Amino acid sequence: MALPHNSSLSTAKRMHAIQVDSVQRWMEDLRHMTEVECMCVLQSKPIGVDEDCPGELIVSGLGATGDHVTRDNLQTLLKRALVVSTELGKMFHRLEKGRWLRVHGTAVRANCHVRSLVHEYSCARGTPAHMQKYETALLEKCMELTVITERCLHADDEYFLKSMKEAIHEILTDVSDSFSQMIDMALANEIQILIRQLEESDNLFTIENAISNLLSLTQDGPQLCSIIAKEGGVVALLKICRQDCFSCLYAQALRTVASICCVEEGINQLEKVDGILCLADILTDEACAEAARAEAAAVVAQITSPQDTSTQHTATQNLASFLESMQDIVTSLIKLCESASCGEVFLLASAALANITFFDSMACEILLQLNAVHILLQACRDRQRVDTPYSKDQVVTILANLSVLEQSASDVLHENGIERLLLLLGEKPSSSNPSEGAACERVQQKAAVTLARLSKDPDVAQAAIDLQAVPRLIELCRSPAERNSSDSVLVACLAALRRLATGCPESISPSDHQQLIKPRLVDSFLLCSNMEESFV
Repeated sequence: MALPHNSSLSTAKRMHAIQVDSVQRWMEDLRHMTEVECMCVLQSKPIGVDEDCPGELIVSGLGATGDHVTRDNLQTLLKRALVVSTELGKMFHRLEKGRWLRVHGTAVRANCHVRSLVHEYSCARGTPAHMQKYETALLEKCMELTVITERCLHADDEYFLKSMKEAIHEILTDVSDSFSQMIDMALANEIQILIRQLEESDNLFTIENAISNLLSLTQDGPQLCSIIAKEGGVVALLKICRQDCFSCLYAQALRTVASICCVEEGINQLEKVDGILCLADILTDEACAEAARAEAAAVVAQITSPQDTSTQHTATQNLASFLESMQDIVTSLIKLCESASCGEVFLLASAALANITFFDSMACEILLQLNAVHILLQACRDRQRVDTPYSKDQVVTILANLSVLEQSASDVLHENGIERLLLLLGEKPSSSNPSEGAACERVQQKAAVTLARLSKDPDVAQAAIDLQAVPRLIELCRSPAERNSSDSVLVACLAALRRLATGCPESISPSDHQQLIKPRLVDSFLLCSNMEESFV
């Protein structure tokens, strides 16, 4: 009889654990949701205050003592804002459908949520003067919304309801805009406290905690990055990076700067305080920790990213200041690639170099003078440094941009670079991860582009043919699976194949010449893009 008893006891324990987990989850959710009826009765008053922690609201989680700010405070504010935004979104949808009972119910809930949030934030922080008028206007609009939707519950006149629908839509739009402004102000107020800690504190732990909180905020999207930049976050962080006593915080501070610089305001702030010069100083200081130099490289990669049109426009405007430090930055970055202790450091340094070679052709000339082809191809043979398609993507991007210069052909030949390019043409993902697959496609495409450019040199073309580049290119053209069905890889391979055929027509068979070389490029592309694998 012992076995059933133990089994029952085990089941009871499991049920108890499940109940506890459910209750804990409910309690967590309750922190961010309020019961509408209760809030109406209580007139949005806080349920309780912990006497041991003045000003810290138990229900809201928006508490603070003095100037202490935590990630949880800001996350709670964002979550409560999301609750309100969700209700307002529902209201827009229900208004369009003419579901008046639900429209009014949603208006009541939204009104209570807004009043609760405003009251709790005011108790926790004290509303700054510049926010008070926005809060007052918002609360009045919310109340107006509740009253006007209630009137529509008892109306049957279609003309009246239509006119009310337009009025409600206008008020609802005003509420949404005002609420967004108020939340931005509240977030800016919290961020200002963090930035004051950076500027005024000399306590290492306090500064480190403030940087950590700012870095966490940057992960919540570009809107928060813009607010941090506008409130002077970049300026304060770079000030830290200019003080030797905070050298242990350089890496964390620069990582935060890189995150903020995903928006134009961040790059503008960087430029205003000679941030590029600061980055160059850190990159060229070999006494600086490798981690700090790697994060400085990450900032350079971010502000010169060719994929972000807004930051590229800003970077182009700031070309003069960047050119002043170009030689130092490029030199230190290629040295960092050569000495990198791990794949992450190499990736950041090579990504910065890759972006700079797009940014200005002078960088390519500097790199060739610094024996960059040798350093990069040597790195490709070192799995400790180049261990992912993402790193290979950066290497082959640099080689592709260097290949426009005549001198690069002899450098690549001397380093057996053609063989490496053919290996890169065979790059395949090791998992089903879409981003890894996309990186492999970019590696294949850029390897083919580099081969096509270098093959203008007869010696390179002959070396490529001797290494069986033609059969590999034909395979990539004819077999969609080999190129992951990528059109960009197909176009690049067709261009490389035609370049080799120009110098050595005998290396192409008659049938391949008829289909891949003789027709217009677009016709060959259409032929190959529609091929089935069984055709190979």
